[in-house]
Amino acid sequence: MGPPIHTVRVAACASFFSGLLFAAAATAQPLGLPPVPIPADNPQTPEKIALGDKLFNDERFSSTGDVSCATCHDPAKAFTDSPLVVSEGINKLRGTRNAPTVINSAYYKLFFWDGRSLDMEDQAQHPIVNPVEMGLASHDPVLEIVRTDPQYVAAFKRVFDKQGEQITMKEVQQAIASFERTLISGDSPFDRWHYGGDENAVSEQVKRGFDVFLNKGRCVSCRTVEQDYATFTDNRFHNIGVGINRIQDEVPRFAPAFLSAKAQGTDVDKAVLTNPKASELGRFAVTEALDELGAFKTSTLRNVAPFMHDGSLKTLRDVVEHYNNGGVTNKNDRVNDFLSGGIRPLNLTEDEISDLVAFLESLTSPQFAAHESASAMNTPARGMQP
Repeated sequence: MGPPIHTVRVAACASFFSGLLFAAAATAQPLGLPPVPIPADNPQTPEKIALGDKLFNDERFSSTGDVSCATCHDPAKAFTDSPLVVSEGINKLRGTRNAPTVINSAYYKLFFWDGRSLDMEDQAQHPIVNPVEMGLASHDPVLEIVRTDPQYVAAFKRVFDKQGEQITMKEVQQAIASFERTLISGDSPFDRWHYGGDENAVSEQVKRGFDVFLNKGRCVSCRTVEQDYATFTDNRFHNIGVGINRIQDEVPRFAPAFLSAKAQGTDVDKAVLTNPKASELGRFAVTEALDELGAFKTSTLRNVAPFMHDGSLKTLRDVVEHYNNGGVTNKNDRVNDFLSGGIRPLNLTEDEISDLVAFLESLTSPQFAAHESASAMNTPARGMQP
């Protein structure tokens, strides 16, 4: 038997935006999703998950004492910081990328937009010491807190049987990752129709949109749909013409300069969040592979907001039109030299675009639908900061 799976539930009361409720016991796998992969060296336990939840929300782990993981991954905003285009950390410092939802991130094989972390455990340590995120100079203040705060002392002893200097960032990261692996949400209208057999769960327009998704739109090439579940990601990296287009004329000069700086010790994690040009190098900044210039991770389509790594596309329709144009936002824009080979004009009609957008909207789980509706209502058309 596998470890407990905790499905995300929104509190059905006036305190909705104060947080989420999690099932205390094992629950049925959410419709439309596979079992959550759990590493053998970090098994799930209720106590570890609760500890990770507390760590995830602790603002003391920032240099200003007012930023936590939950600041950019807010439960009330589907674990994003929408409507911000790019995230804000300490002192309202802005980075170069938006905060993708943590929901269902347990299904990713690599983490961050450029895949620079190999697992959820490693990912958890970096925002704490990034100068535009939580801004600590080192992890020492975190360790001081968890080794001396009475609640943490008891929790780490109970969960890991460690205390004092035996507690390291490894245990902190493991607890945070364990909590994040409980943030699983399926059961969308699409799931109830496609996997649950409820023909009334979605409209005829959504069904037509799914046909576009599978066929003329070729979306399924990267947004995988399996027989029993759909994570809507191939866990790969693609240059789809977002971001890199703005600096493509500078790439021949800037890319070698970046690699030289990296060889001399420049921290990639810090560089890509503080230098807009470095950010747009995408996966190349990590692997140094020319075919990954401007390539970013295929993120899930479930409960999505914002759109794209830089928040540059404002609505789902903008996203579809970008792909329909063959990787450019405006039809007459120049296609970048590093565009992934599968990106080409789709020639969708206006009706097909509308159908595809309706399908994408059907992927939102019911507990987050109210938030997305509110975001759309509060933002002018074609101007939503996703």
